[in-house]
Amino acid sequence: MNLFTKKQHRFCCFLPHHLGFLARFAAFHLHPLFLQLSYFLILSLLGYLGLKFSKPRTSVRSNDFDLFYTSVSASTVSSMVAVEMEVFSNSQLILLTLLMFLGGEVFTSMLDLVLARYKFTNTVLNRVTTNPFSPKEKTPFHANQVELVLVSIPHLESENHTSTHSSNTKFSDTDRLKYNGLSYLTFVVFSYLIVVQFVGFSLVSLYITFIPSARQVLKNKGIKIVTFSLFTIVSTFASCGFVPTNENMMVFKKNSGLLLLILPHVLLGNTLYPACLRLVIMVLKKVSRREEFSYILENFKDIGYDHLLSALHCCYLVATVLGLNVVQIVMFCSVEWNSDIMKGLNVYQKLIASIFQVSNARHSGESVFDLSSISSAILVIFIVMMYLPPYTTYLPVREHENDVKRKEKSVVEYLVLSQLSYLVIFIIVICMTESKSLKEDPLNFSVLNITLEVIRQRLRERGVLNWI
Repeated sequence: MNLFTKKQHRFCCFLPHHLGFLARFAAFHLHPLFLQLSYFLILSLLGYLGLKFSKPRTSVRSNDFDLFYTSVSASTVSSMVAVEMEVFSNSQLILLTLLMFLGGEVFTSMLDLVLARYKFTNTVLNRVTTNPFSPKEKTPFHANQVELVLVSIPHLESENHTSTHSSNTKFSDTDRLKYNGLSYLTFVVFSYLIVVQFVGFSLVSLYITFIPSARQVLKNKGIKIVTFSLFTIVSTFASCGFVPTNENMMVFKKNSGLLLLILPHVLLGNTLYPACLRLVIMVLKKVSRREEFSYILENFKDIGYDHLLSALHCCYLVATVLGLNVVQIVMFCSVEWNSDIMKGLNVYQKLIASIFQVSNARHSGESVFDLSSISSAILVIFIVMMYLPPYTTYLPVREHENDVKRKEKSVVEYLVLSQLSYLVIFIIVICMTESKSLKEDPLNFSVLNITLEVIRQRLRERGVLNWI
């Protein structure tokens, strides 16, 4: 073995060992809040340095604070723009794509699974530190050895074989299933992340390549098709809302096919992610017949992955997401169908653009219409939708069977809205009925005035503001 090969071998042995040490140190000694803060801070700083020292498309360079703000916005998928997107060069757009990928909810949740596996390994290690052969001595097990033993234990069919293993290592079958379940789930999440975005990237690239109108837009702006496709799909899946064009998706509002290709990623990476993930695991269980997948589905709470929900909860989540979207589409089309923002679109294009707009309103942030031209009533609806958490359900989810109070609740009690919800509903209705006055007399009729009046009337009914 020559000197170069020896150094290469040492480096290959050195890197995994120290990466594993860093992962275990982060999992066991750092608070989750500090860990996440450090991750996003380091990611943002690296992104800022990359943007600063890379060459922009134009000769005018952005100031350091704007670049750092953009880096933070991309890594935290906040979609707050400080610099026009068309200022960035191709290399800078690729860097922003990487930041959005590494800062997306699905990717960071996968990192949580990796840390959870290390924590579980440490728990098992603490349980087997007492040597069964000598109660005064400790077993010379290390965390890496525990992982190898947990993975290598086969399915034990004979009772004698089981008792021998349990007496020597004290690893139960549940430990093996949970460890393997965490490993399998990590692989499934990563595969889901890569496959969904690769398929979306491929379809969008093909569409732009073969549709002249979409290809001409990118050609006029000097944006590469591959860069645009990858950037947009990653941004949409991560619910960031960045698009390489200054006008966001407004320049593509007539390209209904492109909107339909991007639209699924709004849901697959956000509101419908738990349902899709559970469906993927169910398919893998049926195809592979691995007991680990059965364990994941039946013991999703023990796994500790927040995005893994019960089958019933997933069904209610899908129904809620679709129901909210249908309500938004009906209200949006009823108010904006013949407005100025729809000019130049046929019926099919209007419908697809409306569906794309309302689906993005909750979290993704992409837009095919100028939000400043949308009526106030619809803006209020969008604000309410943005306020709702991604996994909100308006149907009864009874997962805690031991909770008597939850079991005694009726379906009606689950569906009753809060007083704040009723106030929002009435504000939206008033804004819709007074949409003409809102446009013609914005001084006396504004969303703020309507909101204040509705709340004041409500407080007056309760006797709080009788003196007004």
